[in-house]
Amino acid sequence: MLKKFKGKTAFITGAASGFGKAFATEASHRGMNLALVDIDGKRLKEVAESLSNTGAEVLAITGDVSLQNVVDDAVKTAMTKFGQIDLLINDAGIVIEGNVWELPPHDMQWILDANVMSQVYTMHDVIPIMQKQGTPAHILNVASMAGLLTIPGMPAYHTSKFAAVGLSESTALDLETAGIDNVGMSVFTPGFVQTDLYHSQNHRPERFQDPDNPYYQSNTYKDGEKWMKKCIETGHTIASVVKPVFDAIENDTFYILTDSGYEGELNARAQRILDGTRPSV
Repeated sequence: MLKKFKGKTAFITGAASGFGKAFATEASHRGMNLALVDIDGKRLKEVAESLSNTGAEVLAITGDVSLQNVVDDAVKTAMTKFGQIDLLINDAGIVIEGNVWELPPHDMQWILDANVMSQVYTMHDVIPIMQKQGTPAHILNVASMAGLLTIPGMPAYHTSKFAAVGLSESTALDLETAGIDNVGMSVFTPGFVQTDLYHSQNHRPERFQDPDNPYYQSNTYKDGEKWMKKCIETGHTIASVVKPVFDAIENDTFYILTDSGYEGELNARAQRILDGTRPSV
């Protein structure tokens, strides 16, 4: 279990805003070196400069972690700078609203690349490093309560977050099977929190641009954007979840649920599965 943070190195994706920025700040307070990655170079630079001014050793890497070569290069750059990675936080992610028969398929590909494949790429590169180090290390994959429960109008997001939970569970089993007992694993499944998530469209890569697609002028799209903005802005504060997440890392907690308000729904879902009952609004 990773209990001592001072002098260790954290590699954090999606570090320019939201959870990533908050986790980077907490890691700096604990005396960690920081390798921060984000597609938004301008905001990442601001975060890096702010944390550097507090005395933290910070490496800012601008890049789109939904691309494997970008992740490969970022990990190599971090290792060249710090020589170790002790905490991997996979926070990079986006949200897309809309039902599956209206949503452009390229948006489903975008969200899977950003929310799932980015985690695949980092773990593929970092787990062998952690295993070779042989010292206590930990991986935190940021998923969502949307990876455990479903609501209407969010199939792309649910698909990606259920995948992130399954990826984390399976990787934890594989680490145990392989005897890699120095690497802990957690999956963070928050409810609505005041992050920058509803600005995902500002970070859309060029390869997924399709501005003339009529979907983006539809009521489905516009209503979805408004609904997500309201949910995020009225959610819990980020400050309320940061310490519980780091406490969970220290305690090697696997499922990190920082919102107790979903217990009834989680129990009901488990019962529906056992009963074979379809979801219903």
